[in-house]
Amino acid sequence: MKPLLIILDDWEGRISNSSCWNRLTDIVEIKFVNEPIAKISNSEIEHAEFLMAIRERTPLTEQVFSRLPQLKLILQTGGHAYHIDKEAARRHGIAVALGRRGKAPLVSVPELTFAMILGVLHLLPQAHSAMHAGQWPLLTGRTLSNRRLGILGMGRYGSRVAQIATTAFNMNVVAWDRPEGSHGSSEAIARLPLDQVLETSDVVSIHLRLSKESTGLMNAERLQKMKQGAILINTARGAIVDENALAEALAKGPLAGAGLDVFTHEPLAADSPFRSLENVILTPHIGWTVEEVFEEFAQIACSQLSEYLHGTLPASDLLPLV
Repeated sequence: MKPLLIILDDWEGRISNSSCWNRLTDIVEIKFVNEPIAKISNSEIEHAEFLMAIRERTPLTEQVFSRLPQLKLILQTGGHAYHIDKEAARRHGIAVALGRRGKAPLVSVPELTFAMILGVLHLLPQAHSAMHAGQWPLLTGRTLSNRRLGILGMGRYGSRVAQIATTAFNMNVVAWDRPEGSHGSSEAIARLPLDQVLETSDVVSIHLRLSKESTGLMNAERLQKMKQGAILINTARGAIVDENALAEALAKGPLAGAGLDVFTHEPLAADSPFRSLENVILTPHIGWTVEEVFEEFAQIACSQLSEYLHGTLPASDLLPLV
């Protein structure tokens, strides 16, 4: 009997459509399940030895692990594990492989960042709505050239955004990062204190990891320090920003607009104040949901599972559980 791999919450069907699974079907039984795991009967999953999670769509808790007594390895998209109870995984002897080999998100997230920046500065949401309503609006946007971009978090994404900003848009880029967050790949970018970045930047773009220290970093006090007419872009994690304070800053100043792809609670509540603000571009966490990213994560998971079965999966691919 072949070991069972269950792939959960592939809502778009992109992971399951990857041809990479064909090379594993001789050694692994693969089942795609798009129902919430709480609704899946024990008989469907209790024999699973491998599980693939699509980001944080499926919280993996003690309750889940107790229903999977044979589970040995969790595969997943992305290089984080916010949704996994690491202590419970350790107790159950479950290894967690991360999709840190991925390169495609390094392209897709910065692309969305600039789509949002340009959309807000050129008033694209307002123009789009007015034109579809039969109007010809008189709108005045702004350019990026010679403006200051402040980047919070100079890791893989922040460094790429800085490169694009300087080479493609002639922007003056400054940055702030927690000391352990910088990859050191953009030494030409001036590092400034956080308050100075906020006070002097025309655009502030967040590219920090979510951590105890970054949660709530952009609170009411810091949002009010931002330059009059500035815009805020968040393609990182919603909880980094105090959303009530941001809504206030967008409605009453100092902010002229924002682009938000991530939210503290997803999906975004129907009554969120952001939905009634015309100066906000809202997207449903699509920075990583592009065809190339899904295919790459599927390929990574296939390779990792094959390596695991052959005893060659590098320890560097595994999440430390101690």
